[in-house]
Amino acid sequence: MDRRSFIKTATLSAAALAAPRFALAAEGGFNPSPANGWRVFEVTSRVELSAAHGAPRLWLPLPAVEDAAWIRPMGNLWQGNAAAVSQLRDPVYGAQMLAAQWDAGEPAPVLEVVSRFATRDRAIDLARPGKVAPLDRASRTLYTRATELLPTGGIVKKTALEITQGAATDLDKARAIYEWVVDNTARNPKTRGCGTGDIRGMLESGNLSGKCADLNALYVGLARSVGLPARDVYGVRVADSKFGYKSLGKSGDISKAQHCRAEVWLANFGWVPVDPADVRKVVLEERPGLSLQDDVVVAARQKLFGAWEMNWLAYNVAHDILLPGSKGARLPFFMYPQAENSSGRLDSLDPATFVYKLSSKEIGAA
Repeated sequence: MDRRSFIKTATLSAAALAAPRFALAAEGGFNPSPANGWRVFEVTSRVELSAAHGAPRLWLPLPAVEDAAWIRPMGNLWQGNAAAVSQLRDPVYGAQMLAAQWDAGEPAPVLEVVSRFATRDRAIDLARPGKVAPLDRASRTLYTRATELLPTGGIVKKTALEITQGAATDLDKARAIYEWVVDNTARNPKTRGCGTGDIRGMLESGNLSGKCADLNALYVGLARSVGLPARDVYGVRVADSKFGYKSLGKSGDISKAQHCRAEVWLANFGWVPVDPADVRKVVLEERPGLSLQDDVVVAARQKLFGAWEMNWLAYNVAHDILLPGSKGARLPFFMYPQAENSSGRLDSLDPATFVYKLSSKEIGAA
């Protein structure tokens, strides 16, 4: 296909998807403006692949988490020189992605995607239960089941039962697990990417260090093992923290700002945001010599059970995801761009073989 024709076709296809969302935002009463806390961002993902091994394929995560209270995807535009591009959805978790395929003769495969979304800060008043519809049976089953790296039996359940012993309510259990993860884990700056989330390995080895995909997965697995629906939420930071935390924000070039968070379902509250991993990030990175007792850490610890600052894009909540058309293994989670060529899957954390750049900007109200 002629490159210019492809760009035009792809842009028109994306515009057809994006335009109704902008219209619905206005017509349906959704008003993402500074007056009510909504902020609108654009994230641009640009990927350049090597043609050395021929006919590469690419999968890019797209914004798929949607909740009228705190996040609204607003569409995606793309351009590049791929032979075929399609927007796909994982049938289990609803994760969305852009899948691209290049011809073997393309000398410089490239794809650029612009995703727009609106978001505002989340905060649940845990002192005031409300009227929340029960979680449906299918969702409860999905978010309490084990995954490959999140077992819910054995040492995981044993540890969770010890942590929650004496807890009278689900809220008490959820908080006890949060406090335990904060108290007993550590952020390891040498961990590649965001970690792998192998919680059995962490507990069996006694090495409870890692990054967000490890520490927050530990929270999720422990919660699931005692019957609390919980899930990891995978995304990327898109702006600096307005609360002054240097370690909890990133703007401009966000290529290495991926961040996993967690949610737990509590009756009378619904999905409650938590992020014990970011408490540990504050300890390690905010300034030298901090401990859990320092005021700046105590404040983050109190906030991050029940609240998120939404300077962050949520992609999806998917585990054990099979990329459509992939010859490789399932992914434990889908937060980074993924690509394959005739030699196999590329290392998404190796810039020498897999070049991509993510950038963000705030664009105001829609």
